[in-house]
Amino acid sequence: MSITFSDLGVAASLVKGLEELDIKNPTSIQEKVLPVILNQHDDVVALAKTGTGKTAAFGLPLLQLVNVKDTDIQVVILAPTRELGHQIFRNLSDFAAYTPDVSIAAICGGIPIKPQIERLKEDTHIVVATPGRLIDLLQRGALSIKNTSYLVLDEADEMVTALKDGLDTIVAALPKKRRTLLFTATMPGTIKQLVQNYMSKHVVHIEADMETVGHQGIDHQYVVVQPIEKLEVLMHFLNTRPGERGIIFCKTKAAVNKLAKNLAINKFSSGALHGSLTQGIRDRIMGQFREGHINILVATDLAARGIDVKEIAYVVQYHLPDTYDAYVHRSGRTARAGAKGLSLSVIQEEEVPDIPDLEQELGISFSEMVKADAVAIEENNAVLWARKIFKTKPNTYFSEEGKTRIKTIFHHLTKDELIEKIIADHLNQTSRSNIVSEAPRRKKKKKK
Repeated sequence: MSITFSDLGVAASLVKGLEELDIKNPTSIQEKVLPVILNQHDDVVALAKTGTGKTAAFGLPLLQLVNVKDTDIQVVILAPTRELGHQIFRNLSDFAAYTPDVSIAAICGGIPIKPQIERLKEDTHIVVATPGRLIDLLQRGALSIKNTSYLVLDEADEMVTALKDGLDTIVAALPKKRRTLLFTATMPGTIKQLVQNYMSKHVVHIEADMETVGHQGIDHQYVVVQPIEKLEVLMHFLNTRPGERGIIFCKTKAAVNKLAKNLAINKFSSGALHGSLTQGIRDRIMGQFREGHINILVATDLAARGIDVKEIAYVVQYHLPDTYDAYVHRSGRTARAGAKGLSLSVIQEEEVPDIPDLEQELGISFSEMVKADAVAIEENNAVLWARKIFKTKPNTYFSEEGKTRIKTIFHHLTKDELIEKIIADHLNQTSRSNIVSEAPRRKKKKKK
């Protein structure tokens, strides 16, 4: 018989909230972490892959441990990005649907600070924050964390840069007698140093199926392309996954913008997400993606943190990441909550040696996806062309007389015959333009 949240000591009101979310049984990390936070007093370092339910692992016990009669901020949760911060806030609010006396506030950057200052004048038990905004509010005297009992560092491996200069300021404002709970998907040297510097000597280390959980259900594939055909191969792949949601990762903001523009030109339902966008735009795009109004998100690594959408069918590495950890985080966006997913890397010939390195370092296996041939690419481009025509608005300036003359030319053709002729004309046009573009340019003779 499987273990339940009640077996782990979770309060009935929280279990009721979980049932409404259709969460019935704890994951491995939840099963291991929940009793430790609820029943012990030591600091915790929890190592678990993305998508294994870490938010509930620390969120549920902390919601339960809050003293609602105490008006001080008792829990501070730090997240590397505002998206992840807002995601944690939403999750905790959902978990606490039947624990209304617990007051939770999100104070993340990217939005005006004054409403947050006003919000903090109300009683607040739990604060979910990005490091920069928390420091700003501390310096303004807008909140006090001197009586805080718990500090949570979520996705700590992605937060090292943000914490580098600010953690001393935050820790100085916290009481020495507190519990620190650190959650991370990887354990680089920087995290080990952070544990040594800021956590007590009595630390409970917890790992949850690190060999398998992070990659369970993920089909890792790669396709080798020439630089000139990279976009066409990607669009061919996207056309084979109609109606499915996916995330495409690029290295830079400029690359995200360029790819998103090309996808929009070709009428793919997509949006761009990176750190230079305003919070309002980011929230709008994330809302459209979460609600299914757009199917494809083109994003940088950091901007994609906090995307907790279960139905992501695939992720694409349009550019390979610089680190193994980044690959873990990217691929972990798919195959969440026990689902299956695909992680596809679109690489060039010189990047092929990186694949066995990823396999060895991460303990995963890749298979090579057969690249679409010229005929398949041509057919795919014709489909994209047809999609553009379908979404083109009618020209209201063309005269009815002109339309009638054109209709007279085509009136004896059936619908199928007309489509055949239009496709043939399109293919003739594209083949002609390809011949022109590929023809060697003649060098101009120099005048003597």
